[in-house]
This record gives sequence, structure tokens and C-alpha cells, in this order.
Amino acid sequence: MQLEKLLKQPSALPSAPKVVRKLMETFEQDDVDLLRVAALIEDDPVLTAKLLKMANSAFFGLHRAVTTARDAINVMGLIKVRALVIGAALGDGFHAVGGMNLNQFWRYSLNSANLSRYIALPLRMDESTAFTAGLIHCIGELVMHAGMPEAMIDLDRSIPMLDLKRARAERGLFGYSYAEVGAALAREWKFPKKMIDSIEHQVAPFDNDVYEPIAGVIHIASWRARAQELSLGSEALINTYPDPVGLVLGIDPDIVIGEEIPSLTREEAVAHED
Repeated sequence: MQLEKLLKQPSALPSAPKVVRKLMETFEQDDVDLLRVAALIEDDPVLTAKLLKMANSAFFGLHRAVTTARDAINVMGLIKVRALVIGAALGDGFHAVGGMNLNQFWRYSLNSANLSRYIALPLRMDESTAFTAGLIHCIGELVMHAGMPEAMIDLDRSIPMLDLKRARAERGLFGYSYAEVGAALAREWKFPKKMIDSIEHQVAPFDNDVYEPIAGVIHIASWRARAQELSLGSEALINTYPDPVGLVLGIDPDIVIGEEIPSLTREEAVAHED
């Protein structure tokens, strides 16, 4: 299916909820009113419930339960809470996607988000964009599964969704991958341009006219999160490490090749299911 046709499928691009549209505006603000953000989130009881369920899951390992959006912001910070609400809204738009392990998908996505921030911080990059883009970098997979389920289920049988060769396989079959599809959704939801570029160019971050370093950060982070899901050992990590991207960014390979990284978790309790 051509990309233009996919994006016109009724089930492919859900509309952004009001709370998400308002949250997008805060990415451009230097001084964000946290109380206003909390009140904005709590105006949507469904998204608030999903946020609290995720925040209190074993994935984050909080020392105490959070019970309100304001409480979550105080304990976790704006960057994580804002991204989790956006992720929850996207998850709500694709709550029943056939042929996908959504628990694994969101665990992988959260690991990618944590790793993106982990990599971005010492490089003095925008950690908020890195975390949010890392969380939703693979959302195009949900769009593709919703819009052309039969073709995607066939692909899943030969190249699993989190296989390191997945993007190449999708481009070979369709002429595009989850990256281009995810960027289309990000444009529809009016994400900041830097985030759209990061998602769109994550597969080949520096093989285009748009130089967006966070695309490279996502490339490295998603590779490491996929390696975690595939249980790759030290030798496989060294052999598959994306050296060209790491060199351009100036990343020390040791900080992401180690088998024990603070940003990684094997917890199963990522609460995106209904």
C-alpha cells in the first residue's frame, strides 16, 4: 500500500485529543506553568487514569504511589509526565491493534525514551524532545498495523517488529518504514518540527539534508532497546553497534554497549493495556 493511501485509512491516523494539542504548546515555552499543566491533564479523566497507571507501574519503581497529575509532575518531572500523557493518548487511539504484543511494544518504547534521554544529557541536547521522541519513535508501527493489518501480520512472521532489520524490510516491501509513517502522524498532531524530523530520519539520521542530532540519538537508543528485547549478549552488541552514527554524535560506545545500563529494565508491568 502506498504511503498516501495508508494515511487516508480511517483507522490509521486518530485525532489528537484537546489535552495533547495544549501540551504541544508547552514545548515552545521557556517557563511552563506546572499547575496549569496538571489541571489541563486532570480535565481528561481517562488520560489521567492511564497516566497514573503507567506512573505507578513497576517500570518506574517509584518509592510511593502518585495519585494525581500534579503529584506525578512533582515526583517524576514535567518531561516524563508530558511524554506519558502523549503516549497514553496515542495508545488510546490504537488500543486494539491485531497481531501486536502491545505490552512489549510500550515496554520497548519506554526503554527507548529513557535511553534517548540518557544519551542526550551528556551531549547537552534537548532532553525533553529526546525523551518524548524516543517514546513515540515507533508509533508508525501501530499506524501500519491498523491501516494494513494483513500485510503487516505477514511481515511480522518473517521479520518480527523489533528485529534490527525491521526498517530495511519495510522499506523493501512498501517503499517506506515506520519512521516516515510516525512522522506523518506527528505532523497531523502538530508536534514540534525538531521532534518530527527526529522521528522521520531516525533510521538513517545523517543520510539526508536535515541534520537533526536527536534523530541519531533515537537511532542509537532504539538499537539498544531492541537488543535488550532480543536478549543480545556482549559480542552481538559490539557487532551490531551503529558505529557511524555514534561517531558523528561523539558517543562513547561503552555507555550503551554495557549489558547493565540504568535506563534499561525487564519489567513486564507497563500499563498501556485496558
